[in-house]
Amino acid sequence: MPAKISQRFLDAQAEFVSRIADDWALVTAGTEDDGWNTMTIGWGTAGVLWSRPTLTVFVHPWRHTHRFLLDNDYFTVQLFNNAHKRDLGILGSKSGRDGNKVALTTLTPKAIEHGMTFEEATTTFVCKKIYSHAIELDAMPANIRDGLGEFYATDAHTVFVGELIEVL
Repeated sequence: MPAKISQRFLDAQAEFVSRIADDWALVTAGTEDDGWNTMTIGWGTAGVLWSRPTLTVFVHPWRHTHRFLLDNDYFTVQLFNNAHKRDLGILGSKSGRDGNKVALTTLTPKAIEHGMTFEEATTTFVCKKIYSHAIELDAMPANIRDGLGEFYATDAHTVFVGELIEVL
């Protein structure tokens, strides 16, 4: 059984939950050597699963970052101050398939032990992927599914659960 969850991790998880919806975040997967991609997220959870501190992100299979999340054992999640809201808007609306979307921002990529982050991030969560699966649309309440719109009517997001291993 893992050791008691540190207060630092609990505080960081609380920050993530309080900021994800309004301030957004980035999820980044891959490495500098093997290739990586990042995208803006507005959905996520933090908690404890299997006695481990976790962050959970939800990424649609259509997104270029999805492949990087599937192919890598680690992912990072970054929070930023409001000065970078425009950057996160760009990274949420452009695709890495079409070119270097990070070059359109003021952000500076930075390699770390288990992936990538950005110099300007106020907090970086380093997560080891411990579980993933596609959301089953038929298992969702109809009013929630219908409220998500046409884009989500036939393809659901994939749930990626990461054990929080470090907070930078």
